[in-house]
Order: sequence, then C-alpha cells, then structure tokens
Amino acid sequence: MFPRRLVRRLAREASYEGLARPRPNRALEDDAMNQTENPPRNRAPGALAGGVSSPVRAGMAVGGEPFVQACGRGAYAYDASGCRYVDYVMAYGPLLFGHAHPALTGGLDAIAARGTVFGSTHDDELRLAERIASHLPSMQRLRFVSTGTEAMMSAFRVARAFTGRSLILRFAGNYHGHFDAALLGAGASAQTRDRSRSGIPEGVAADTALARFNDLDDVDAALAGRERQIAAIAVEPIAANMGLVLPDAGFIEGLFERARRLGALVIFDEVITWLRLGLGGAQGPAAFEPDLTALGKVMGGGFPMAAFGGRSDVMAALAPQGASFTGGTFSGNPFGIALSHRVLDLIEADRELYDRLDQTARRLASGVRAILAARDLPFAVSQLASMVDFKFRSGPAARNYDEASAADARRFAAYYHAMRSRGVLLAPSQNELMFLSTEHGDREIDFTLEAIASSLGELRQQGVA
Repeated sequence: MFPRRLVRRLAREASYEGLARPRPNRALEDDAMNQTENPPRNRAPGALAGGVSSPVRAGMAVGGEPFVQACGRGAYAYDASGCRYVDYVMAYGPLLFGHAHPALTGGLDAIAARGTVFGSTHDDELRLAERIASHLPSMQRLRFVSTGTEAMMSAFRVARAFTGRSLILRFAGNYHGHFDAALLGAGASAQTRDRSRSGIPEGVAADTALARFNDLDDVDAALAGRERQIAAIAVEPIAANMGLVLPDAGFIEGLFERARRLGALVIFDEVITWLRLGLGGAQGPAAFEPDLTALGKVMGGGFPMAAFGGRSDVMAALAPQGASFTGGTFSGNPFGIALSHRVLDLIEADRELYDRLDQTARRLASGVRAILAARDLPFAVSQLASMVDFKFRSGPAARNYDEASAADARRFAAYYHAMRSRGVLLAPSQNELMFLSTEHGDREIDFTLEAIASSLGELRQQGVA
C-alpha cells in the first residue's frame, strides 16, 4: 500500500531530466487551438530499421509522418515541439496508471542500488509468484520472463512437451507475439499472410491450425483428421488485437470441452486482459481454469515484465524438473519484479479502482455512440473495462477477424490524422484499441468527444465520412 505521504515524496523525486520539457499546462481548449502535427523528422531513420522498433509505430496503415514522442505525463503524450495529446495508445495497454505515475517512477535509484539484474533467484521473485498465484488460482506454478512474446512462446513449448504432440490451434486475429508459430493470421500490426516472404518455415505452418474466432464449427473443421495431434488451443479470451471482440456465449466453454475430449490443453493469452479487467483477469469472473496462462503488459507498470504458468503437473515439464527448457538472463530481474510489486500494491489498496475506470470508459463509449447516432453513422462501439473501440464498419460489433478486417481503412486514416491535429493521439491501426488509464478523467473525455465530433464533421465535409 502507498500512503499519501509516500506518493507525494515519490512525486517530488520523479524527474524528466534529459527530456524535452513540455510547455506549461493550460486549458485543454487553448491547447487544442495551438495543436500542430509533429514537425517533420529532421533526419532519416538511419541505422534504426524501418525507423521504428515495432512496425505499428511507423503508421503505415494511416500514412503521413509517424508520431515521435518526447515524453509522457499522466493521460498525455508530448511531442518534441511541446504539444500535448490526450493519449489513448497508453503504450498499447501497459499504462493502466498513465505515464510516469509517481508511485512507479519515484525512488527507483534505491531499487537500482541493490542491483538491476542477478544471476540468482531472490526473495522478491518468489513472493511475487505467490501474489500472482493468489489472484489467479489456475497458475499453480509460474515462471517470469520479460515479454508477452516470450510468455506465449514458452507456453506453446510446455504444452507440446507435456502432451507429446505438436499441433497448436490458434485464432485468426488473435496476437500472441512475434515468434514463428504465433504469426500466421495474427492480428495487431502483423502482416504475415504470405508465409514464405515473412520468414515462417513450412514446418511451423504445418504444426499450426488456424480457426475463426467465435466459430466452433470452424474449430472442428480445422482439427478434422488431426484430433490426436493437438497439443493445445491458444486463445485471447477477450480478443483485443483485431479491435475489441468479445466471445459469444458458449464459445470459450466449447473450446474447453473440445480440449478435454481430445486430451489437449487450453492456453489463455491474458497479456492484455490481466490487470486491465481486474486481478482475476478474463478467467476470474467466469471461473475458467486454463491449463496455461500468459501475462504481461500492465504487470510491469511500464517496465518489461511478463510471466507464464498453469497447472503444477504441466509446469513440471519445465527444466530443471522436466526436459523442456526456457530461461533468460533478465527473467525475474529484481528491478522489474520490484515494479510489479508496486503495481499490485496500487491495485490491491484501491477497491474502487476498476469501478472508476469502467465508469470513465462507459462515459467515453456512450458519448461516441451519441455522436455517431447524430450523424447517422451505423458504427458499433464496444467497451469493456478500460478498453473502448469502434471501427469504420457498418453493422453490429465484429465477431471475428473477417468482419473486423472489413472496416474502411481510408476513412480511419483520415480520422486518425484529424484527431491527431486536434490533440488526441490514437493508435495508427484499426486493430488497436483506445486504452484508458486512471489519469483519464472527465476533462479528457469531454475534450476527446469534442475532437471526435469535430473530426467526423471535417471528414463529412471532405466526402470521406
């Protein structure tokens, strides 16, 4: 728990030395009048491949200059010229407490002074594992890694080792990271429909079955004739990488039924949903007990931390007990572990946290619905906890990747730039969501809704919307 005096002290200790100092805060309305797009970058990408370290940041789906960020504070991102933007990217999900929360950025020297990485296990690591297991009973044993990609890659390997089988069933539009077996038909910014040009070996493709989300008949078709080869069914229980797509009633239950009948495991990818939805993640409210679960994003409080785990007998397949190896120099490093403890401290100390986040997100979603209805735009708005999504696509909310992919890319690109010019930063891809944080309040929501109304009006005048 963080007493107020500690938070105040951490706030004083937090600094932004070395970063471009944002201009002084002023009324959001005044800020909007002075918003400008990022100035053109003053040099070519040079040695940085593609000019970015993750493809979505290049903004290829929307065109124009990618957003170049100088710093972040609370609900805001700042560019190099000092302009601020209400930020709904939130690093694609991890920043549940916004940018540079004082409880997560203050007093870091003391943590580092103990050592930032060990070659040994440490007490805080063991204690964090127990804390996570107390909130996710399905994770009887777990292991720490640094990224969601590592967590899911490791879960795939453990499932294969435990079952002695090789086939993994996945769902089009789900995203489990950038390892070979996860990329075919993946959502997010992955563009891997052409396997050979994407560097994915034929053998990997042969050990992967792909099905349509929310379609149990398609699951059966994908497994037909291969039922005894299936090691695991891997799924985002709440799909958050093709927009926000909720599971139909009975869909997740149907996956468990098939896995149990066929002797396969169920892997939940909760890299986004754990701590976004609550301490129980997506599995808690429905009392699901996946055999393996992957965690990441929010748990590190803005630092690279992830974990995977599950049934004790399944995790016993891991070395040193079993023959399946996973490991890493930075896995369970004391710096990241300490930040994860702080994240859980903040959440456990605030019983109303998720209610407030949900109320704020509901207000944004209902406001967007009203704006769309006033303009006779038949676009569905989805909201769950602190995640909000709508696409330039007529009809009810998408149920799978085929439907999500039918959204109008040209209209979204125009909308993205209109919003950015008005001081609202969205992810440059319709596959991504609007992520809210504890630092988004009524002021930011009102400003955002005004920007949406104005942007859609501008698009209509241009004949785009």
